[in-house]
Amino acid sequence: MHLARTHPIIRPKKRADRHPSLRGRGAAFEQETIAKYNHRMPTYKIATPEDFSFKHTVYGHGWCDLAPFGLDETTWTLNYVFPAGKSAVPVRISGDSGRIKIKAANDLLDKTSIVAGVRHILRLDESLEGFYDLASVDEPLAWTADARAGRLLRSPTVFEDLVKTLCTTNCSWALTKKMVANLVEKLGNEAPDGSRAFPDAATMAAQTPEFYREGVRAGYRSPYFHELAEKVASGEIDPESWLTTDMPTPELKKEIKNIKGFGDYAAENLLKLIGRYDGLALDSWLRAQFYKKRNRERKCPDKKIERHYAKFGEWKGLAIWCDMTERWFDGKI
Repeated sequence: MHLARTHPIIRPKKRADRHPSLRGRGAAFEQETIAKYNHRMPTYKIATPEDFSFKHTVYGHGWCDLAPFGLDETTWTLNYVFPAGKSAVPVRISGDSGRIKIKAANDLLDKTSIVAGVRHILRLDESLEGFYDLASVDEPLAWTADARAGRLLRSPTVFEDLVKTLCTTNCSWALTKKMVANLVEKLGNEAPDGSRAFPDAATMAAQTPEFYREGVRAGYRSPYFHELAEKVASGEIDPESWLTTDMPTPELKKEIKNIKGFGDYAAENLLKLIGRYDGLALDSWLRAQFYKKRNRERKCPDKKIERHYAKFGEWKGLAIWCDMTERWFDGKI
């Protein structure tokens, strides 16, 4: 997986693409109409923990590049599209002064569901105190405690994160983005504004491996998508239960690795997204960054990387991620 990326800037639509009712009415009328629309959008606010940084959370993980997420770097607004029955609800999420502001484009989903989804995405209920205690006395990683970094953006469901993680294996980041975009465009519920949500397991299970091969360009993953979705839709696998299970991490990792396409990297990456940081989730990109930053640009065995972060114990997976992505924030925050 290659995570070095540039975020697409979301710009206003060109005049020709704007709603016909706004064309030819003048800039002042147009801005007044947009302002009235925005004012009518359901708006919710959430208080955030003292150790939370909105920018470090949304920018600290590549998921903000993957549909149905979108990041507007000019306003630091995170966009996401939640499914709602057979439709969908686009939301705009921003953070400022100890709170999160959520604006929903329609009222097809209740406040409780939207707020719960955003809390999960931003990991507002996850404590990183143990990690900060260790990082604050480690010079290379002390910045994480000062910056309140470390929360990794995730999807509202573990199923979505499973599929997206599978899209990161043995390919470039550009291909990952393309596969996820194809899944959303071709299978996701459509909102009134034309945007789409991520498809659920039942919808994905109804497709053939050939669909994923030809329509999504998923390659060898095509039968894996179909089988994973079938097992989740039937209840044979319950990934959402992994968020609260008391199962020891090694056993949970073994269960995840029983899913076709999931080796050590994919399983440990998924574990980070459910709050377990025991594994490093080493892939070609993370190894290359370690060689450059911590090993004088020379390759080394994985065991040396493991020894380097061993002092962080159950937090070592988060430690290596923060260490290797520190420069992502240069000039951004």
